[in-house]
Amino acid sequence: MAETSVTTYLSDRKEVRLESGLPDSVSARTFNVVMCAVLFWGFLVNAAMVYFLGDMMMAVAARIKWWMWLLAYAVPTLAGIIIAARSTNPFISFVGYNLVVLPIGLMLAMLLPMFPVEIIFKAMVLTAIVTLTMLVLAVTAPQFFLGLGRTLFVALLVGLLAEVVATFLLGYRGMLFDWLFVIIFSGYIGYDVARSQAFPKTLDNAVDSALDIYLDIINLFIRLLSILSRND
Repeated sequence: MAETSVTTYLSDRKEVRLESGLPDSVSARTFNVVMCAVLFWGFLVNAAMVYFLGDMMMAVAARIKWWMWLLAYAVPTLAGIIIAARSTNPFISFVGYNLVVLPIGLMLAMLLPMFPVEIIFKAMVLTAIVTLTMLVLAVTAPQFFLGLGRTLFVALLVGLLAEVVATFLLGYRGMLFDWLFVIIFSGYIGYDVARSQAFPKTLDNAVDSALDIYLDIINLFIRLLSILSRND
């Protein structure tokens, strides 16, 4: 799942960005336009991959071992996250961003054809509603969300560990963890939006912030999709 990428995200990214060169600063409006454009690009690429590659990915998934798929997904995703985190060049960070977007798009192309269209649509609408709600809250109460970083990170790590134990050792298949991660990633959207506005307004920071929020939204969508499919 894409949330494993979040747990490996570099913990000092805020400090790296805060130290980025101020001579490269842009206006707050330009910063937010670029950040939204990068986000939109990621979702547009994902939608195109699902539309054009869905049938192919279903066939591929039936022929390869699970560990081969995990390796093909994890390596470029982690590489993209590290590249974006360490770079102060917006173009390099955008390359890293796409290294994350592409394997997630392949995952979605393999996953979404398994669900009815109405369930996918409901998950998309709910994801949009939650995202917009957290965006408004983050803008109106940024200090509250900025104080949630450590709590959210610990909750994510503990939740992932508990889910692995419950699923593979205890055979638990309920929706408890899906609801837990819906709450966590909703909080992460607010946190990463608030954090993006606290960074120096550089193009590189705009791309990096878009990557943070992109991962939050994708994970929220996947968890909502799981919940809705079980309730259908």
